[in-house]
Amino acid sequence: MKIKVYKAKERGYADYGWLQAKYSFSFANYYHPTRINFGTLRVLNDDTIKGGMGFEKHPHNNMEIITIPLKGTLAHKDSMSDKWISLESGEVQVMSAGKGIMHAEKNNSDTDLLSLFQIWIIPDEQEVEPSYNQLKFKPEDRKDKLQILVTSYADKKVNSLKINQDAKISIIDLSKNKIFDYKLMSVNHGVYLMLISGDVTIDNHRLYKRDAAGIYESSRFSVRANQNAELLFIEVPMN
Repeated sequence: MKIKVYKAKERGYADYGWLQAKYSFSFANYYHPTRINFGTLRVLNDDTIKGGMGFEKHPHNNMEIITIPLKGTLAHKDSMSDKWISLESGEVQVMSAGKGIMHAEKNNSDTDLLSLFQIWIIPDEQEVEPSYNQLKFKPEDRKDKLQILVTSYADKKVNSLKINQDAKISIIDLSKNKIFDYKLMSVNHGVYLMLISGDVTIDNHRLYKRDAAGIYESSRFSVRANQNAELLFIEVPMN
């Protein structure tokens, strides 16, 4: 097993006034030559958006875009419907940009902060028809067990959001002193683990809030919670 730890304080950072952004990979004006991607995972942005503010309409293509609100409510509008749709914490959104789409996002509150993860995954097929979906997930269904949020269209067994890539995004709330054994889909996959909150140990590496670990060339690994912890797993093909 190979593992690389990414400390929270080592991420890129940008302060736009209305947006505080922390970048796990090179993005916008942040560039790091060894942090371009992790396999087909291209972006993991940790954003905090002020009330009433957001991203004006802008284009995307040939990218699978997943948004996970952590606190607050997001409003989304795209060129497929041109209507504002709300996305609350507890819900997850997927947008396959495919051959091209325009969209806008904003904090749906005028006063409260919105915090979210935005994830971009490189698709396994180019120029597909754009698509959009969102689902609500129950917090109790991830208590000490894996809750699968996103899988490939080819995975018919899991009731999850779908993207055009052989990937899996999942989350777990792990209780103190619990050990969770994660099994990868194949040795050609890797997992980018983001510790949302808490304190865990993986293979003698200790991670704290917003630390991350890239794990690959392995079929499985174990995570031990030193304190109650919330973990996000992004499993993607490595080539």
